[in-house]
Amino acid sequence: MSRFQFVADHLHAFEVKWLCAVVVVARSSFYAWLAGAQGRAARQAADEALVERIRAVHDEDNTY
Repeated sequence: MSRFQFVADHLHAFEVKWLCAVVVVARSSFYAWLAGAQGRAARQAADEALVERIRAVHDEDNTY
């Protein structure tokens, strides 16, 4: 788990300022990470789809 994820997971219980101080990350960095969550999720989904395609091609031909 990343420090940013830890902060995000505990937002309901503590202030962002305090959490960032505890895990030693800048609040601006945390908010930048939070803003990029949608892009990371899209890249992860694309990577998973690519892995499935690669496995399918490999299973078809077994020459790779």
